[in-house]
Amino acid sequence: MTRISSLVATLALMAAAHAAEDFHNPINPAADPWLGFTEGQYHLSTTQGDRVKLWSAKSLAGLKDAKPVTLWEKGKGVWAAEFHQLKGRNGLRWFCYFTKTDGEDVRHRMFVMESKTPSIRGPYGKPRKIETDPKDEFYAIDGTVFEHAGKHYFVWAGHPGHRLFISRMKDPFTLEGDRVLIPASGFGCEEVREGPYLLKHGTRLFLTYSACDTGKPDYKVGYVWMPDGKDPMNPASWTQEPDPLLERNDAAGVFGPGHHNFFKSPDGKEDWIAYHGKTTKEYTYRGRSTRAQKLEWDQDGFPKKVVPLSLETPVPLPSGDPGR
Repeated sequence: MTRISSLVATLALMAAAHAAEDFHNPINPAADPWLGFTEGQYHLSTTQGDRVKLWSAKSLAGLKDAKPVTLWEKGKGVWAAEFHQLKGRNGLRWFCYFTKTDGEDVRHRMFVMESKTPSIRGPYGKPRKIETDPKDEFYAIDGTVFEHAGKHYFVWAGHPGHRLFISRMKDPFTLEGDRVLIPASGFGCEEVREGPYLLKHGTRLFLTYSACDTGKPDYKVGYVWMPDGKDPMNPASWTQEPDPLLERNDAAGVFGPGHHNFFKSPDGKEDWIAYHGKTTKEYTYRGRSTRAQKLEWDQDGFPKKVVPLSLETPVPLPSGDPGR
């Protein structure tokens, strides 16, 4: 081999190694992602309409080619499944919270099913309905769970007003006490608040959420926050951040980014956000796909604005990700 050909081969190997450290969005062709890293793998769920599926891969780059496992099926209007590890009757178990209906959209309610083993991949027991209001009058979607000061809380989007509500949890299946409305800005869009997700960082809790109609290009993510020592059930504890955390990026061809969650890199050193977006300005629910990128923090401990990347942009893999 000549010196020149040897150099070319070396450069090709270096380029291949560098490419292995990147991935391209989208990582799934559907909307409403929940993404986490546990048991040595990433696990991803997106809205499938009639069932709950989970994709798993050792690298973020491998999720788009992974074969999913179906955890539950034969539903209707099944939306936005997410997973939380909580203490059940048999020790730590995974609880899958999702929305489904037995009829029209106004009949959407929250359901939860418990894993029969300690693994997030199940199998899972039969879904049980979560009573989000005593008379079962109002629809409830996009439920999420968080722990604070030794207590667990459930936050969801519901009526009247398609707003954010919070309740304390008695156990992973049961809410207790009154539900409380958490005021949150729509940033000039219509009165829609949905897809809540709690992020803790330092001494603050950030309750993030999506605003606007998810079919519109102005769908976006905002947040309210509170210091660690406050009561989440008191609306006055929460302070509104005036600017969106994530919104459309016309120059990159990203519209309607939202319905998100946050996850840690495999080594626990980085925070990442998963969200859906689309490539058209049209008012449509079609074409929403799941993307992921790193979340950065400013010197005061607040999240920096997330500027959604174009689908052509190579994204460095999370810290500790082994690549393909």
